[in-house]
Amino acid sequence: MATAPHDSVIAWGIIALATSGVIIRPFRLPEAIWAVAGALALVLLGLLPWDEAAAGVRKGVDVYLFLIGMMLIAELARREGLFDYLAALAVRHARGSPQRLFLLVYLVGTLVTVFLSNDATAIVLTPAVYAATRAAGASPLPYLFVCAFIANAASFVLPISNPANLVVFGARMPHLVEWLRQFAAPSAASIIVTYVVLRLTQRRALNEEEIEADVIKPKLSREGRFTAFGIVAIGIVLLGASALDLQLGLPTFLCGVVTAAAVLILSRQSPWPVLKDISWGVLPLVAGLFVMVEMLIRTGVIGHVSALLHESVAQSSTRTAWMVGIAISIADNIANNLPVGLLAGSVAASDHLPPAVVGAMLIGVDLGPNLSVTGSLATILWLVALRREGLHVSAWRFFALGLVVMPPALLAALAAAIH
Repeated sequence: MATAPHDSVIAWGIIALATSGVIIRPFRLPEAIWAVAGALALVLLGLLPWDEAAAGVRKGVDVYLFLIGMMLIAELARREGLFDYLAALAVRHARGSPQRLFLLVYLVGTLVTVFLSNDATAIVLTPAVYAATRAAGASPLPYLFVCAFIANAASFVLPISNPANLVVFGARMPHLVEWLRQFAAPSAASIIVTYVVLRLTQRRALNEEEIEADVIKPKLSREGRFTAFGIVAIGIVLLGASALDLQLGLPTFLCGVVTAAAVLILSRQSPWPVLKDISWGVLPLVAGLFVMVEMLIRTGVIGHVSALLHESVAQSSTRTAWMVGIAISIADNIANNLPVGLLAGSVAASDHLPPAVVGAMLIGVDLGPNLSVTGSLATILWLVALRREGLHVSAWRFFALGLVVMPPALLAALAAAIH
């Protein structure tokens, strides 16, 4: 049932305030509190019926399962020192060259993002890179910027590389062959262009320093090696699930639980320390966003945007794809890419759109956040990881760098996707 105009205005105001709270975090309250508060306000004020709110929450089940599985395996890898080992290995292979170390950190970040999701790169690789670069006597910030930018630039190589991919496609997720056909070239363009531009922006800092050629390589325990094998197995299982056109949430969850249980039993550890350190607040955050998008559907916003898109597609699908990709990439940095991704997914699901337009939507959702610190959850988590190490990167400093790095990568990725 459609919402009255007066109620729609109130609902939009609540959603705008809740989204602002997620991005700005007033009083330093967790992002989840603002998302849940916005969702509850919509229901308690009678703007959204309980059953429709519950339906919105249920739409996110696959995403919740995916996040739990990925957070489990990422936390396990962190605790067993796998990321510290990989970062130290990169320093040793750099052989005293800051430029080579920069490339190696970029390659490690790409692999972690592709196979463990961009949030894992932000949460666990960032502190490992900080520790390794400090041990090498390097200025850590150029290498830490790598963690932030590759977390988004490589996040559409595979469906599992970014939770936003599940949000945009949902049950309509393309099977693996189709995904690679559509996104392999744009992903390669995004990764290569991001590296080249980021490397150019950091050339002075890299040229002016010397780093140790030999650092202590942490010993990888039996449990750490088992975790690495588990990650490889998860990658194989998820690639198989994607190839069979299955939803990825349940396989990810089961793989994460089985791997974690095997490692904990092998090492005779209690599961509670692992479970305690997982960022569980991500789940209510995503659930709250799903509810708010359900409200937007009720107010008719999704239908209106869908109608405008179809009118534009009728005139030129190529031009529409370019416009959509650029517009969404900007919107990410105003409202964060999770709610924007949910909206894009709802629009894409409302009716048939050309694959190039939907692909441009996804590229905008995934790559657009490299413009600012407010663009994605991964970048917000990266900032949190930096603060824990006593580092501070201002929003303006990141924006100044993002303004140089993101647009060329976005244009290259869209050009590779739209033909």
